[in-house]
Amino acid sequence: MLRKLLSRAKISKLGLRTPQPAPGRHGVAIAAIVRNEARYIEEWARFHHAVGVRHFVIYDDASTDATRDILRDVLAPEALTIIPWAQRLSDIRLGREIHNQVLAYAHAAGNFGSEFRWMAFVDVDEFLVPTASNSLVQSLEPLGDIPNVSLPWHMFGFSGHETAPDGGVLANYLMRVRDPMSDAPGIRAFKMLVDPCRLTAVRVHSMESDASSETWNDAGVKATLEAREKPGFYSTQAVQLNHYYTRSKADLEAKIARGPNLVAKTDQYRRKVMRTVNSIEAETVEDLRARDLARRLGLID
Repeated sequence: MLRKLLSRAKISKLGLRTPQPAPGRHGVAIAAIVRNEARYIEEWARFHHAVGVRHFVIYDDASTDATRDILRDVLAPEALTIIPWAQRLSDIRLGREIHNQVLAYAHAAGNFGSEFRWMAFVDVDEFLVPTASNSLVQSLEPLGDIPNVSLPWHMFGFSGHETAPDGGVLANYLMRVRDPMSDAPGIRAFKMLVDPCRLTAVRVHSMESDASSETWNDAGVKATLEAREKPGFYSTQAVQLNHYYTRSKADLEAKIARGPNLVAKTDQYRRKVMRTVNSIEAETVEDLRARDLARRLGLID
């Protein structure tokens, strides 16, 4: 019975021996796992490059479209590393699947982290929007030497679109859930910016620095990973994390059809996604912050 229960549980947390910081390390890197993102990855890459991301470590999960070619067209060779990442690994003894996304994040930090002050672990439907300036580096500078920042999701829904509109994500998806710290299903979650040279444990939504569960918001307020769930932790003083969860209704169906990163979760995936969608759409507010920044940067009209 115990073996059967364990086989249903994924290995979703990995320990990490931190890399030694390289002399003169600086800037922000993004690590992301992608699959067939040709429609949207150009806008995502151009935006993050424009706000100051120095390097992109892209883990390609067997894309069959032009995802890789678009990235190579948009980003200079010194700003881009693409790694094939189609494997699915498991612990043979227990039959437990190793979370492929967590494995990618640990690989990125361990192999590339020594060159950067910050490393972000996000998806192509997530945008890091600096709020204190037009630059991520400048917005983060007042935080000093803290080892990590927890950024709450700002969940965007359909914004009335049945199919993907012309003009990209930032110009067209302007309606998000009113309360990013809501306890409605699927709403309150975080992604993290970390100092990769102090990273000691990796999960998708929660990481540990210096073998501690302490984390900070982007205003420099410290809490535990558990306490960050409280409304008082919320801040967008330096960076806002926009998660364009659905895009259009047609995009959502395509997302569900692609399925989750974990094979074991396939049957539950549609139900989970639709619970989150219903939570987003229940009460929305207009949010123009990312669109207006993209306009200032000359990325959209």
